Amino acid sequence: MMDAQINWTALWVFLFFFVLVTVLGFGASRWQRGTNSHQHLDEWGLGGRRFGTWITWFLVGGDFYTAYTVIAVPALVYAVGAYGFFALPYTILVYPIVFLIMPRLWTVAQKAGHVTAADVVYGKFKSRPLELAIAVTGVVATMPYIALQLVGMEVVIKALGLTGELPLAAAFVILALYTYSAGLRAPALIAFVKDLMIYIVVLVAIVLVPAKLGGYGAVFTSASDAFAAKGGATGLFLQPQQFLPYATLALGSALAAFMYPHTLTGIFAAKSANTIRKNAVFLPAYTLLLGLIALLGYMAHAANLKVQTNNDVVPALFNALFPPWFAGFAFAAIAIGALVPAAVMSIGAANLFTRNFWKAYVNPQVTPAGEAKVAKLVSLVVKVGALVFILFLPTQFALDLQLLGGLWILQTFPSVVLGLFMNRFRSTALLCGWIVGLAGGSWLVFKDGIKPVHTFVIGGDPYSMYTGLVALIVNLIVVVIVQFIHDRVSPVKVTAPVGT
Repeated sequence: MMDAQINWTALWVFLFFFVLVTVLGFGASRWQRGTNSHQHLDEWGLGGRRFGTWITWFLVGGDFYTAYTVIAVPALVYAVGAYGFFALPYTILVYPIVFLIMPRLWTVAQKAGHVTAADVVYGKFKSRPLELAIAVTGVVATMPYIALQLVGMEVVIKALGLTGELPLAAAFVILALYTYSAGLRAPALIAFVKDLMIYIVVLVAIVLVPAKLGGYGAVFTSASDAFAAKGGATGLFLQPQQFLPYATLALGSALAAFMYPHTLTGIFAAKSANTIRKNAVFLPAYTLLLGLIALLGYMAHAANLKVQTNNDVVPALFNALFPPWFAGFAFAAIAIGALVPAAVMSIGAANLFTRNFWKAYVNPQVTPAGEAKVAKLVSLVVKVGALVFILFLPTQFALDLQLLGGLWILQTFPSVVLGLFMNRFRSTALLCGWIVGLAGGSWLVFKDGIKPVHTFVIGGDPYSMYTGLVALIVNLIVVVIVQFIHDRVSPVKVTAPVGT
């Protein structure tokens, strides 16, 4: 169990690094500052679109590998064993997708001055309903994702011995202020510190923790014994019935990953399409890091930890096996790992609201400076909303909604991607596909008790698949059918794909 007393050494180390990134966050407003800094949405929300290979690598990695990843992946491995490693093939599959699709998307956005995926969709299809559908999906799917960063921070704050909501609220107020001040430059600069700290923590842990527990042989033996005692289909190896859900979770997650506003914000902020291609080559280094992080779940069994919730596993492991100063360093790394993605997520959601709701429906003549002002204010509202969400609703509810968010954002894939490579589909077909995929997938998830995998019985045999991927397949089938009917009723002249 975690110590209820304040760990003062760990707390002072934690505060030192938290203050350091706070100073960096406020100082970022002058970093790579453009001539119209803070007076244009491109400057505040996309850092002026001038981020090179290294900055983009840290930024995209920083908002893709979040604090909740550091907490949740080992927690899942601790709870279910090998099945929790689906995040590894998922992050392997995602980078070829980035390499093939994202440079084209960046080029289209750059030429037309698009800031969001919904901008790209409207620029292609000239459909306000489809644009609004993509924008609303992005904002709704992002909110519980921001809230889950707070879950990561809550866990480490509790591990330090602090209680109550004030420390968490204070951390997010600071985040809100420097994001308002510096925009995307703040998380981009902080990401350097965050990633360096996470790498140090993980590399130290994978060497010293097994050494203290008798080596990796003892770690795997202890984990195997723990899973055997639980019974069921958990353990160090996948069971045959887990192969299909494991594979579909990995594929569906890979397709969804760069549809989120925060990951696309990092893509749009790059200075060139070639920068994105280079990052697709270099970013798999984070997959290695993720695999090492996941092993902490097995190490917790070897350490015979007893925790209140699975999310407490990593902090409990560091509190048990490391001196307080290093535990404080590790907790600071995890907390900072929440600040970077939370900032980018709030910026991405603010960009969507400003461009695809405020400008589209409220004030079409809004100036660039007016856009930036609205986006700044909305970024504050989004953070407050996420804070209220996590303070007044059960943590499990946030996690459940995040699972739904993955399904929802995956339904934007056809609208965002198909128009980049073909000119066959109309907005009506894509909107119908989005509606059916979203409604049908959500119905299945609620029917299953908010679980990401649904079991189909075909020919008397059960087949379990990721519900989001099933919904995407249905989405695409509906798109093709509606487009076929439309073409039969009203043939359309086919022009060149967007971006050519």
